[in-house]
Amino acid sequence: MNFDDQIKLGHLLLDVRTCRSCGKSKDLISGFYRTRKDRGPVASSYSYECKECTKKRVTDSRKSDIPYDPVPRIKDIYPDW
Repeated sequence: MNFDDQIKLGHLLLDVRTCRSCGKSKDLISGFYRTRKDRGPVASSYSYECKECTKKRVTDSRKSDIPYDPVPRIKDIYPDW
């Protein structure tokens, strides 16, 4: 084990970030989604919006005029020729 790897991991686990939407400070790993998985375990690979605010934004931005249908009907998608 390299001592440098332990320091990077330790700093990541103790990192706290403030959400841009709600303004609350939360733990980086458990409170934010990871957006850039190819960069490794660095703080810049996590989003700046917490998980709760992201879920709220996505559900609020859905179209409300289209009812949810768990089984899509083929007749509604394709015209009857």
